[in-house]
Amino acid sequence: MSILDKAKNYVEILFKDKLSSVYFYHNFIHTAYTVNKAEEIMKNTPVSEEDQEKVLVALWFHDTGYIECAMNHEERGVEIMKNFLHQENYPENYIAEVEKLILATKITYVPQNLLEKIVKDADFSHFAGHDYSDISDALRKEWELTNVKCFSNEEWNAGNLDMLKNKHTFYTDYAKENWEPLKKKNIKKIEKKLEKEDDKKGSTDNKDNKSDSKKDKEKSDRSVDTLFRVTLNNHTRLSDIADSKANILLSVNAIIISVCLSVLVPKLDAPKNSHLILPSFILLLSSVLTIIFAILSTKPNVTKTTFTSQDIANRKVNLLFFGNFQQMLFDDYHNAMRDLIKDRDYIYDSMVKDLYYLGKVLDRKYKLLSITYKIFMAGIIISVLSFGFAFLSL
Repeated sequence: MSILDKAKNYVEILFKDKLSSVYFYHNFIHTAYTVNKAEEIMKNTPVSEEDQEKVLVALWFHDTGYIECAMNHEERGVEIMKNFLHQENYPENYIAEVEKLILATKITYVPQNLLEKIVKDADFSHFAGHDYSDISDALRKEWELTNVKCFSNEEWNAGNLDMLKNKHTFYTDYAKENWEPLKKKNIKKIEKKLEKEDDKKGSTDNKDNKSDSKKDKEKSDRSVDTLFRVTLNNHTRLSDIADSKANILLSVNAIIISVCLSVLVPKLDAPKNSHLILPSFILLLSSVLTIIFAILSTKPNVTKTTFTSQDIANRKVNLLFFGNFQQMLFDDYHNAMRDLIKDRDYIYDSMVKDLYYLGKVLDRKYKLLSITYKIFMAGIIISVLSFGFAFLSL
């Protein structure tokens, strides 16, 4: 594998095993997102292959320090990166340059060269994202759970507006041209939110009899809503990542099989090529097995349960899952959903079920995907060794 593939796998396992679940924003999804955005910039910016590699390695490791502590996480990430690259026998000057790029992601740092500008823009590319609001909510929830600070809606929106409008800037030409307009759209959205908050505040100034308990309940409800939205969004993204990996393996092995069948297999009839029969068979077998497990990992697994009208009345049916309500008549489903909407506890129970079973699907998907990668890696290694042995034994 290339150093980038190794870095990706290393960081993914590191976050999976050691990163606390309270980090709704600073996690593997954010890391993979910044890497993709850096690749997008560098496709449209003249950068050497070696420098591209340094940028991507730095971004894979730039938030790994969160497995220990949020404070000074860049320096901790540098140490993790150094240990990794030392094991890969990379020279000190290379490691030193990657270190500078990781430290360039500090929020107060002003980039000094093109590579630092690329790293900086990629790390803050979500400011121009279509889902900026959801990403922002994930960071807000993370700060609440890690005891950084709790914000009211007005405080959070005002802080976001100040960051995007006054404190942040894109540095690369590509980001200025393509991301700055999207960022301005997000600024307008935040300004509209603040206007709505001001209107609400003005209309409620005369309602002094509003109880503190009701305020606390509304704040708690918002936190729970954000928790479910962010968690479900993260699970969906993880499912997309797994499907993407499986599709890559499907494509690669389909190409291997096509080449073998069109180029290699027709030549095996000749006696002089008999020594290639076993290696070719191993290569084809490993590719077929890889494709089978890749298909299994992406194969939809819809569970359908049988239930009665009494089960619906007793709220034992998850009305948010199509595998359940597809059996119901529209009028029954409509009435059941009206009951669901009126009862917040019922909604949360349904969402908990949805989240749980989505997690079970992800667990199965990633287990099969892990087996698929192992089969592919073992098959390639054994095939290459078999071909080498076949030629040497002539």
